Amino acid sequence: MLDFEFAFTPLIPQQILSVFALICLIFVALAAWRRLPGWWLRALGLVIVLGALAQPVIRQEERENLSNIVFVVVDNTESQSVDVRPEQIAQGVEALRAEIGTLEDFETRIIEVENDPRAADDGSMVLTALAKAASEVASNRIAGALLVTDGQIHDAQVLDSFPAPVHVVLTGQDNDWDRRLVITNAPAFAIVGEPVTLQVRVEDQGAVPEAVRGRAHLQISVDGETPQDFEVEVGRQFELPLTLPHGGINVLQFNVTPEDGELTDRNNAAVLSINGVRDRLRVLLVSGEPHAGERTWRNLLKSDSAVDLVHFTILRSPDKQDGVPVRELSLIAFPTRELFLEKIDEFDLIIFDRYRRRGILPNRYMQNVADYVRRGGAVLVASGPAFGGPESIARTPLNSVLPAQPTARIIEKGFVPKISELGQRHPVTEGLDDFAPRPTAEDGTPGWGRWFRLIETVPTQGQTVMTGADEKPLLVLDRVDEGRIAMLMSDHAWLWSRGFEGGGPQLELLRRLAHWTMKEPELEEERISGTVQGNRVTVTRRSLTEDRGPITVTGPDGTETVLDTQEVTPGRWVGTFQGEENGLYRLNDGDLKAVVAIGPTAPREFEQTMADATALQPIMAATGGGVLRLEEYANPQLRTVREGRTAAGRGWLGLTPRNAYLATDIRQTPLLPAWVLLLLVAGLMVAAWRREGR
Repeated sequence: MLDFEFAFTPLIPQQILSVFALICLIFVALAAWRRLPGWWLRALGLVIVLGALAQPVIRQEERENLSNIVFVVVDNTESQSVDVRPEQIAQGVEALRAEIGTLEDFETRIIEVENDPRAADDGSMVLTALAKAASEVASNRIAGALLVTDGQIHDAQVLDSFPAPVHVVLTGQDNDWDRRLVITNAPAFAIVGEPVTLQVRVEDQGAVPEAVRGRAHLQISVDGETPQDFEVEVGRQFELPLTLPHGGINVLQFNVTPEDGELTDRNNAAVLSINGVRDRLRVLLVSGEPHAGERTWRNLLKSDSAVDLVHFTILRSPDKQDGVPVRELSLIAFPTRELFLEKIDEFDLIIFDRYRRRGILPNRYMQNVADYVRRGGAVLVASGPAFGGPESIARTPLNSVLPAQPTARIIEKGFVPKISELGQRHPVTEGLDDFAPRPTAEDGTPGWGRWFRLIETVPTQGQTVMTGADEKPLLVLDRVDEGRIAMLMSDHAWLWSRGFEGGGPQLELLRRLAHWTMKEPELEEERISGTVQGNRVTVTRRSLTEDRGPITVTGPDGTETVLDTQEVTPGRWVGTFQGEENGLYRLNDGDLKAVVAIGPTAPREFEQTMADATALQPIMAATGGGVLRLEEYANPQLRTVREGRTAAGRGWLGLTPRNAYLATDIRQTPLLPAWVLLLLVAGLMVAAWRREGR
C-alpha cells in the first residue's frame, strides 16, 4: 500500500531559518508602513525564498499493514478442571478462534495458564500471563484480550491498565455449588497431654440444594489412626479441643463427607502438622552422697529452662559414726512420702545418682518406683561403688526392673568408654564418635578421655550400648512394660566435663539419655519418619536389627508402591520417592507405621470454586471490557468497534482495530524544482524593481 504526505526538510537549521524569517518580517512590515511601492512583491519573493530554504517535499511511503493481535488467555488451572468446565473451555476457545478468523487483519494469540499442583501458594496467574505476552509485542497492534476463566484469579493487582478492551469469557454454571472445610486457626506447636483448640468451619458456596443444607459430617484422625466422627453446623465456626498423643510431629487429617452434586471434594479435606512439645519436664534427682560428679547432673538439668528439677541429696558421709539418726542425714526434712508415694507420677524422670540403701527410702517406696516405671515412667541409675555392695539399690524391690545385676566386683583402672556394635545403631549413642576431641585410634578406640571406675554387672535383659574396662557393660538401656530404665555403671562421667585427657561428649550423652528415657520421638530405636521438600519425600527407618525389608507407601488415592531403602549408617535406612499429588501418604514396613503430608490437601486453587468475575472488574472497567457467560452464549460474537466506543453488549464483545503498519520504503520528491523557484524569485524581484522605478 502507498501513502502520500507533504513534509518539510529544511536546508539550514530550523533556529537559523526562524531568525531569518523574523528579519524578513521586520523589513516587510517597515516597507508596508512606509508605503514603499512594490513592497508586497518583495514580501512574496521573500516568502518563496523562505519556502525554498524549508524545502517542501512530497513523501511517498510504501506500507505493509500489520495484523491486529487478540490475546485469548485460557485458564487451565485446577479449578477449571471440575464439572463441565473443561468441555466449556475447549468449545469456547474454538468458537473464539473461528470468530476472530472471520475478521480481516486480525491475529489470534493463545496463552495457556496452568498452576503447579504441588505448590501451596501457586494459583491462577491469568493477568500475569497477559501482561507478559503484551510486553512482547507493540502496544499499537493489540486489539483486545479475551480471558477464558472462572474469574478466581490470584494476581488481580498485577495489571491496572491495558491498551485495548479486556473481556471475560466466564465458565461455570448457575446451579454450581460446593462445600469446603476451612481451618481458621491452628498452632504450629502444642503441649503434649494438654488440650489445644483448633478453629474449624464448614461453609457452602453457590446454589446449595435444600436437602444438604445445615449439617455436615466431619471426621478427624491423628497419624492415620481410626478417625473420630462429628456432626457440625454448616457456616458456623466452632472450636475443637484436641490433645496430642505424643511428642514430635503429629499429623492431623480432617475430612468432610462429600455430598452429591459438589463441584469438587478437593477442598473437603485438610492436613495439619502440629509439633508436640513438653511443657515443663519434671525431674527428681536423688543423690546418695556428695561426690565430684554430683554437680555435673545438676548443671546439666538446670541448664535447660524447660526442666523443673527437684534435687534430693544427702550431705553427710555414711562413713561418719557420730550417732546422727538416719532421718536427719539430709540438711532439711525432705517430703519423701509425698514425692515417692503421692506425687511420683508427676515426674517425667527419676535419677538415682550413687544412691545407697540407708533407711531413708523404705522398700515400699522403692516398690512404688518400680511400679512407676511399669506405668510409663523413666528411671536413670548412675551407679557408684555402693551399687556392688550390700547397700545396693539392686537389693531393693527396684531390682525387678533393673536390666543388669551387680557382681560385687569394682574395677578401678583406666579405660576409654567404647560404643558397642549394637550401640552404633542405637540413637542414644549413634555418632557420639563425632564429638571426640581427637581422632579415633587405629584399634577403634574413640578419642575420649579415660574413666577409672566401673561397677561390674551381668546384663539380664535390655541393650548394652557402651562398654568399659575388659569389655564389661558400661551403659545398658531397657524398656519395662510402658516405661524405660537406663543404667550407667560408672560415676566418672564428670571427668569428661572437666576436660580430663581432652574430655568427651558427656553433656551430649547425658542429654540423649535423659531424652530417651522421656520418650522423645527422635531417639526412638524403632521408628519410621518422613521429611518433605516440595514433592520429594525422604523416608528414614531406624532399627537395631541388621536387615530391614522394603516400605510400602500408600498414596492419597489408595495406590500402593514399594519403596526400597539403603542402609546409609548403622541402624539407619533411607529411601526417597516423588509424591504425584498432594495429600496424606502412609508408610508401613509391616511392624511400624507413619504418615507424612505433601502440600495442602486443599490447595489455593480450591479455596473459592464458584465462577465469578468480580476480581476482574477493575481491569474491565479501566479498558471498557465486558463479561460473557459460556453457559448462555456458547458461540460468542465478536465485533470491531472504534477506540473509545462501547466495547461489549448483550451476547457480543468488541475488538478495536489499530490500523498499525510497517513502512517498507520511503521516497521524497521536491514540491518544485530549484530552477522554478529561482525564476519565481527573480521575476518577483524584477517586477518590484520596475514598480519602484516608475
